[in-house]
Amino acid sequence: MEGPRKPAQRTGTVRRVSGIEMDDFGALVERPDAGVRRDSQERWGELVRPSGGLGRVAELADWLAAVQGQVVARPIARPRVLVFAADHGVAALDVSARPAGTTLDLVRAALDGTAPAAILAQQYGAELRLVDMAVDCDPAELPAPVTAHRVRRGSGRLDIEDALSPEETEKAFRSGLALADEEADSGTDLVLLGDLSVGGTTVAGVLIAALCGTDASVVTGRGSGIDDLAWMRKCAAIRDGLRRARPVLGDQLALLGAVGGADFAAITGFLLQAAVRKLPVVLDGVVSAACALVAQRVAFRAPDWWVAGVATGEAGQAKALDRVSLEPLVDRGVAVGGGAGAVLALPLLQAAAALSAGLA
Repeated sequence: MEGPRKPAQRTGTVRRVSGIEMDDFGALVERPDAGVRRDSQERWGELVRPSGGLGRVAELADWLAAVQGQVVARPIARPRVLVFAADHGVAALDVSARPAGTTLDLVRAALDGTAPAAILAQQYGAELRLVDMAVDCDPAELPAPVTAHRVRRGSGRLDIEDALSPEETEKAFRSGLALADEEADSGTDLVLLGDLSVGGTTVAGVLIAALCGTDASVVTGRGSGIDDLAWMRKCAAIRDGLRRARPVLGDQLALLGAVGGADFAAITGFLLQAAVRKLPVVLDGVVSAACALVAQRVAFRAPDWWVAGVATGEAGQAKALDRVSLEPLVDRGVAVGGGAGAVLALPLLQAAAALSAGLA
């Protein structure tokens, strides 16, 4: 995977980061068809009384029509739950209710079908795919297809060192690009994005605070259900991470390498290439919201290809989604991660598509 294809004609300076032309994404990402969205909106006025009677469901149908490029939305035939997994070095500071390095347990539950996202995916007819980017375990402990894109074992402690080397950051980012191409080429028509990690909400807090220009306390949530002392440790870790993030704010890959992780770099790359390939994505919690915020800095039109699944109650997620102008479809405080919040939005999207076609 060599990154996005360069447009035939472009002007201006191209900024090269680790061999990847990040500026190309801004040129390659197009908006969903505005004319189709408008025609879909007008069509509801002829089909439904009172006007606006279907509320948010009709808005979702308009979005599906626009991203699919046809006024009558197609049924969602091949949804995929795509879950990125990694451990984070910052978890060693006891910022999570889970012990550091135990993401493997979460991954096994997802593979066994006993995790919330796996149960919901089976219920709603979505296939789950798990990608190990940096789980802290021997790769032999997981199936080969799961570890195919692994970058390293765990990550550096972002408060005192880079999470990834430049080479690892590029590799993870390119893995995200490749995964988006794989899903688009295989016929996936909707991706329900998820993540599994220990320490991931702390990493997300650093990125969101840095990109939104806020203090650590504003974005520090309870994550896995931490107590007050753990919250203070987490806030301090985010504050220390911010000091390392601010000098590289203008360089998205450097930012992901300094205070992100392999999963964050891969998810960001995935979101960008999915927008290039016109593959719609449902975001899950604060981790995918943080990656969306980074991706928006690269390609400002990319958020038009995403919707937010559920409000988790994390202040950082709310701030990030507000910045990318996305409103969660479900407001139920579901914060178990792994893509469960994104999958909860699937029935609404399926209903929107069914009504668009059935009310012809």
